[in-house]
Amino acid sequence: MEQITATELKARIDGADVTPFLLDVREQNEVDFCHILGSHHMAMQSIPNRLADLPKDEVIVTICHHGMRSQQAAQFLLQNGFTDIINLHGGVHAWAGEVDPAMPTY
Repeated sequence: MEQITATELKARIDGADVTPFLLDVREQNEVDFCHILGSHHMAMQSIPNRLADLPKDEVIVTICHHGMRSQQAAQFLLQNGFTDIINLHGGVHAWAGEVDPAMPTY
């Protein structure tokens, strides 16, 4: 499974004609506290019932707090026919540290 750092993801978003689909798999209260602008929230446990809501023809970057839950979600998506899946290594915590120091952390 491909991994991407926060800095690499920021560069990819800024330089892309088509922004990857940013899938935040954290719980609602975590997303309410902080999130990457433009990300789509789908709590991890809801993914099996919502596969049809995800774009199979786009690159999907999975996101969580530190990158562990999102890695599990990415693996699940790969096992269910999605092919362009990338996990954000370090999650929103890394994003706050490397890209957006104004983002609240927890």
